[in-house]
Amino acid sequence: MADLKVKYLGMNLRNPIVVSSSGLTSDIEKICEMEDSGAAAVVLKSLFEEQIAFEFGTFLADTDYPEAVDYVKNYLRHHSVDEYLTLIEDAKKNTSIPIIASINCISSREWIDFASKIEKAGADALELNVYFLPADPGKTAADYEQLYYDLAEKIKNRIKIPVSFKLGRQFTNLTGLINQLYFRKVDGVVLFNRFYEPDIDPEKLKFKAAEVFSHPSEIRQTLRWIGILSGYFEPLDFAASTGVHESESVIKLLLAGASVVQVCSVLYQKGIPYLKTIIDEMDQWLDRHEYASVREICGKLSYRNIPDPSFYERSQFMKYFSELH
Repeated sequence: MADLKVKYLGMNLRNPIVVSSSGLTSDIEKICEMEDSGAAAVVLKSLFEEQIAFEFGTFLADTDYPEAVDYVKNYLRHHSVDEYLTLIEDAKKNTSIPIIASINCISSREWIDFASKIEKAGADALELNVYFLPADPGKTAADYEQLYYDLAEKIKNRIKIPVSFKLGRQFTNLTGLINQLYFRKVDGVVLFNRFYEPDIDPEKLKFKAAEVFSHPSEIRQTLRWIGILSGYFEPLDFAASTGVHESESVIKLLLAGASVVQVCSVLYQKGIPYLKTIIDEMDQWLDRHEYASVREICGKLSYRNIPDPSFYERSQFMKYFSELH
């Protein structure tokens, strides 16, 4: 049996499989089941800034008392935060694996104070799930990116636990963005986030949510960028996310340079115990290829370590099709 231990965000993990933030990780019984099934760490369901704002707005729509605004705003905000802090405390009491808190934020204001409370509640690390939809024609890409930098600086100045940023795919220069986060001493980056996407029902002429679960083919973009970025920023930890449905995807992403791999959709589809299958098959692959540990394969095929790194950079089919003829 190979040694599956890895290090992520300064934490020693028993293997590279981390359960990502979702509704599954908001339930203590399910979190305990994840630990029993082999999960090395769990990212708790995100505390959403948008959700709190929505609850606040919906509640106030039914009141004719403007003087109640401040009271209701503070009550709803602190009630949501208190529930989340209790979730952290309960998860720490009932498990022995690292518990990573998650904040889904769209601004860089009061979340700094919430981060401090999360640290005091016992979270082992904090994953910032950040997304600003760049829809304002009066702003440049640099304006939006600056919001990430401001948040990174404020968070790192306030708390001591490790901090990672979970990013989306839509950046003009992802390498440049991560370079700036690295400069601001962010400990890790999670690639990529799957944001809510709208769809339209043409029969009912109504909006609906697009497919919620990821598809195995979605690891392609993650694979490319993990391979490139882990080669550039070796001291930074990269977690691979989106499209991980089987052990083969885990192995590919580790070879590309991921420190850990996050899973989610497959646990909804096949159940939490499927974690054990992924881990067992990964162990069997390592034995079959005569690797003594996971650490031996991490980054083995990253941008830095392969003879022809242009494999990660190709964006056209021309060479492929020319070889077919």
